[in-house]
Amino acid sequence: MSKHSIGIIGMGWVGSSVAISILQRGLCQELLINDVRSEIAEGEAMDLNHGSSFYPACDVYAADIEEMVHCHAIVVTAGRGGRPEETRLDLLKDNIAIAQSISQKLAGFQGLLIIVANPADVLTYYYQQFTGLPAHRVIGTGTMLDTARLREMVGTHFTIDPRSIHAYAIGEHGDSQLVLWSQATIGGLALRKWPGWEPTLESDIAEKVRRAAGEIIRRKGATNHAIGLVTATLLKWLLRGERRVIAVSSVLPPHLGLGEVALSLPSVVSSDGVMEVLKLRMESDEEARLKVSAEVLRTAIASVR
Repeated sequence: MSKHSIGIIGMGWVGSSVAISILQRGLCQELLINDVRSEIAEGEAMDLNHGSSFYPACDVYAADIEEMVHCHAIVVTAGRGGRPEETRLDLLKDNIAIAQSISQKLAGFQGLLIIVANPADVLTYYYQQFTGLPAHRVIGTGTMLDTARLREMVGTHFTIDPRSIHAYAIGEHGDSQLVLWSQATIGGLALRKWPGWEPTLESDIAEKVRRAAGEIIRRKGATNHAIGLVTATLLKWLLRGERRVIAVSSVLPPHLGLGEVALSLPSVVSSDGVMEVLKLRMESDEEARLKVSAEVLRTAIASVR
């Protein structure tokens, strides 16, 4: 690993957005890209290299998955995309077979494995199982995107920059997710005490966050730009060892009492992966909903064993 290198498996809408976001941030000196359609990967490599005058120096190559085992991090976007009115869990049967095939080609990989393909939580669990990597090195983007959507929507409502909104969506990256309204703040002030806040906004905004992907897919066929930015930012914080607290998906430690499952909770991430999953203080209804979300995912995991 003499050069800082990143691999991307799957060069559809999402993979290409991840690639350009990585390049614009200057996260690596070598970017290896792969797609089951080899000509797609070759064409994307050519296209991206032609823009090399406009991003920090990086060589982009089309590569086999086996060639990526030296990479510091590999991003997996490969899988069938969602269709209108389809849940992320509906993708499971098709994408679990793809996960097993990819994992077999990653023998010897010791870097960070970032799972973007859906259903992200179930695939995070199975990529960890299939590859045998330590749980803290297999990270799903999970509700990092849902959290970004949440902050944008709250910020838009109050005309406040979303970076000043501190609130999390947790649990499944899917229909059973929940928003931790009890812990949400703006500039240190509890959101529920912010002038103009009304309780009805909680259910309205949470539902819009849950439905956001479906609304985009219905209009343009896929979601790609925001998740590309999310993934590149996650990689930046990981590779720089910034010890950020963010909502990402990982296989949970037993002491959290949610069973053998991967889902999103605020976690400390650094260059070695997920360093700590935080045990949160929640209201009783939030705890109950998180347990429901965990059970939804455990059922999905068990359905393909």
